[in-house]
Amino acid sequence: MDKYQAPYYSQRIEHMLDACLPGADTSPARLHEAMRYAALSPGKRVRPRLVYAAAEVLGVPMTKVDGAAVAIECIHAYSLVHDDLPAMDDDDLRRGRPTTHIAFDEATAILAGDGLQSLAFEIVATHGGLDDAPAARAAQIATLAHAVGSRGMVGGQVLDMGAEGRDDVTIDDLEQIHDLKTGALLAACVMMAADAAENLSPDQRTALDIFATRIGLAFQVRDDVLDIESSTEKLGKTQGADIAHHKATYPALLGLDAAKALAERLYTEATAALDIFDNAEPLRAIAAEIVKRDH
Repeated sequence: MDKYQAPYYSQRIEHMLDACLPGADTSPARLHEAMRYAALSPGKRVRPRLVYAAAEVLGVPMTKVDGAAVAIECIHAYSLVHDDLPAMDDDDLRRGRPTTHIAFDEATAILAGDGLQSLAFEIVATHGGLDDAPAARAAQIATLAHAVGSRGMVGGQVLDMGAEGRDDVTIDDLEQIHDLKTGALLAACVMMAADAAENLSPDQRTALDIFATRIGLAFQVRDDVLDIESSTEKLGKTQGADIAHHKATYPALLGLDAAKALAERLYTEATAALDIFDNAEPLRAIAAEIVKRDH
């Protein structure tokens, strides 16, 4: 786990984000300032580190997934900007700072999110690491597009909003919401690395898909638990927001202890799927971090 929390990987993704984002003084300056504010805000960078961990397991050079790692983080930043908007979750705090629409204004925040989304695809389409692998580049673009569209993250957000305040949401409903809203992008981190791998067997790809799906859901279950057990200071966002918005959560439907047990079971299933690989420790470490984190 320490390797993927090391300054080298943090510095790698921060440097690349900084280089790929338009400068804050590039016209239109206020828009680009907001994009940088959202994307470069302090964060755990779990998603790009998951890309790098998957690449390590598969023997893929980091240069072939640098574009994917940066693009994933741009997409994640865009999703948080839009998620925090008054029309969505209406949050004022993100990563310990005012949310983008509070720091700037609502219209600028919407457009900053739009800009980050389109920039993500530009990065994957043009990053030099895949200049000699056009098929891998096309596969990564398709993987990312599917993960963030109406059958992925955006669709999950719609279902999540539709479930607010309802008493008839089932566990199956909740799993579908979070498989799409949270899990799809986390799964794309692993599968975009797989897209760049040579000689990956069907069984290995299936194992990665199982790992990614299970750990993506575990991430959300843990988030639901932390919304109850952690604090605003630790979370960097408003604690108790799920309850305040009458959201369907795993603790609400299962109870807190059962939700914790579910996260552990998903973690066990995820890591068991990795047994097919000779050395899957980088992915196992990220999985443990996801399930054991306190913020």
